[in-house]
Amino acid sequence: MRFTFPHSHAFPGGEVRIEDAEATEGRCVVAFGDGVAMFGDWHPDRDAIVLDIPAYRATRGTDVEARRWRLVYDQQGRWRSKRCP
Repeated sequence: MRFTFPHSHAFPGGEVRIEDAEATEGRCVVAFGDGVAMFGDWHPDRDAIVLDIPAYRATRGTDVEARRWRLVYDQQGRWRSKRCP
């Protein structure tokens, strides 16, 4: 499974593309629009996906802390990120 965010980080309401959606839960690749990629973990949660992204450094040097995201379909059929509590 591969999750691709078009920006240098995930944010609430941001779009995310998902490839190999038939994969089983567990380890995955998380890639960002600035070229940074790393391994993360995911699992299904009803009609959504929960994605854990580890801490990383964006290409411009910004440190991004580890975070858990809930990915949901919007009304246009695109995956969007929502912050998990």
